[in-house]
Amino acid sequence: MLASQKGIDFVVTPHERLLQAAKNASGPGHFIWIGSDSWGSKIAPVLHQEEMGEGAITILPKRQSIKGFDRYFISRTLDNNRRNIWFAEFWEDNFQCKLSRHALKKGSGIKKCTNHERIGKDSNYEQEGKVQFVIDAVYAVAHALHNMHKELCPGRVGLCPAMDSINGSMLLRYIRKVNFTGIAGNPVVFNVNGDAPGRYEIFQYQIRNHTKEYKIVGHWTDQLHLNVKNIRWPGGSREVPTSICSQPCRPGERKKSVKGMPCCWHCERCDGYQYLADTHTCKMCRFDLRPNENHTACQPIPIIKLEWSSPWAVIPVFIAILGISATFFVVITFMRYNDTPIVKASGRELSYVLLTGIFLCYATTFLMISTPDVGVCSLRRIFLGLGMSISYAAMLTKTNRIYRIFEQGNKSVSAPRFISPASQLVITFSLIGVQLLGVCIWFGMDPSPLAIIDYEDQRTANPDLARGVLKCDISDLSLICQLGYSMLLMVTCTVYAIKTRGVPETFNEAKPIGFTMYTTCIIWLAFIPIFFGTSQSAEKLFIIQGDVEIYPVGKWAASDDFLCVIYLLLKFDEFSPFP
Repeated sequence: MLASQKGIDFVVTPHERLLQAAKNASGPGHFIWIGSDSWGSKIAPVLHQEEMGEGAITILPKRQSIKGFDRYFISRTLDNNRRNIWFAEFWEDNFQCKLSRHALKKGSGIKKCTNHERIGKDSNYEQEGKVQFVIDAVYAVAHALHNMHKELCPGRVGLCPAMDSINGSMLLRYIRKVNFTGIAGNPVVFNVNGDAPGRYEIFQYQIRNHTKEYKIVGHWTDQLHLNVKNIRWPGGSREVPTSICSQPCRPGERKKSVKGMPCCWHCERCDGYQYLADTHTCKMCRFDLRPNENHTACQPIPIIKLEWSSPWAVIPVFIAILGISATFFVVITFMRYNDTPIVKASGRELSYVLLTGIFLCYATTFLMISTPDVGVCSLRRIFLGLGMSISYAAMLTKTNRIYRIFEQGNKSVSAPRFISPASQLVITFSLIGVQLLGVCIWFGMDPSPLAIIDYEDQRTANPDLARGVLKCDISDLSLICQLGYSMLLMVTCTVYAIKTRGVPETFNEAKPIGFTMYTTCIIWLAFIPIFFGTSQSAEKLFIIQGDVEIYPVGKWAASDDFLCVIYLLLKFDEFSPFP
């Protein structure tokens, strides 16, 4: 197993070449090795690579030297141990000599065995650590056979017919049931899985003052017992190095497990509108929520609306107030000179209707800026197109009257019909009634003008910029349909303005009306593509108000309420016929 974090890696069963490769790649101290019992406390694995092996943690089964075995083994010679067919080979390897059965070449430098060599005297001898377990294993089989014989052959000496047909599975059951004290004084038992209780000693390969040794730092007997004070890491450090496969993920990052390595993972950030639901899962926030800065939870999307304190509200309100003031000034002037010939000649009845429409257009600006609710949205439906319809209906009626008067004058001396003030008012209010009928039909089809929060219009790719827009539930198409009738009146009025362009110059009303209608048509021709273009465009300009208030400027600047203000300022030229 190999794991790493900040250059600290762990490897099981290293080889000399592996140690050399690690030394060439990163040098001493980069790796810390964990060795199994095949490494144990042997010198061979770290021979000539002592610095690379420093700090290695190894284990060995907890064992005890059997003195009786030492007395027996060192007394073995070629003469008294002929039953072991491998003993002669061991003799040659242990004493670095060759028996007479081999033909020795002259000058080879290999000596001949004399059979007078003695183990432990003429060679280094150390008892193999597994001798204790081999003895216990032999005794375990002996106890199992003894118990089997007592059960299958009670009171018999030697084998009975019941034991002639036994197999390994039956013997294994008796082996698992043995319970005796081993050669080292430890109990020999087996659990339900057939495993003996684990007893291990934990070593660490340390270098102190150029002295290299394996030092016992703990043991395992049913549980881990570790003496941390005796542990020394590479360089003599006592600080435990970090040992993990992967770094902990940062807030807002999920763990993507590496296949086949459950302890290792890659960190993936929850992006967009996702948040960290648990350690391994990113989920989308609800439509009205966005992730917090660390993507660890969801938080409400800020709600925005056009504030009265915004410059983009203050300027239209200021213009609207000027327009309303000018309108009231004209109304007061007309009322003061109501019976004078000049006011009567200007068509005072239609002039009052026209001034009413102009006032409503300016007043609609306050409705468009007000915080949307059921009442405000209802008033918007009614008055958004009503002011323009009243203005254009009065202008159309007046322009039509002028056209019919001069057209009839070219044919006969009799006056055309329906040119009296009362007739003009009936025609004007009939045209206005069509607009009100359309509003009533709209209320009948959708009786609840709700204020909604639109989370889709400003749902940007960057969640930090996402905003919910508080607005009336009026679609762009419904808005255009509502203003469509006003546009129809405007176009018709423009047609009659063109037809009356040739009237005598002494008639001072026709040409200013024509100029106003031409200007109005140009504004509307620019308004429609700008309005729909900005409403569908993904690239919008934003006004930042404080820290969180953002409003889409492009769309609002082209919307009907702002255009209404600009339009009516130009339309103010309609007062030019009045002295």
